Amino acid sequence: MSTTNLKRTLTGTVTSDKMDKTVTVLIERKVKHPLLGKIIRVSKKYHAHDENNEFRQGDVVVIEECRPMAKTKAWRVAKLVEKAEAA
Repeated sequence: MSTTNLKRTLTGTVTSDKMDKTVTVLIERKVKHPLLGKIIRVSKKYHAHDENNEFRQGDVVVIEECRPMAKTKAWRVAKLVEKAEAA
């Protein structure tokens, strides 16, 4: 088998950067309601590893699956997509 990258990746917005080496990333996806047929937004928050504390609230990032690093943290920030606007 070839050595390809089979890790799952998700794109979302950093909602909290208050923890050390960890950010909370909000992932939003659109799904069709099974009964009503209406398109609804479903969101979920993931804790992701941020080794150098370089990502701030509002940044759009790509996270990838990795080994469990803590009880609730099994994702790592792969790259920055868009920097948050300075307020």
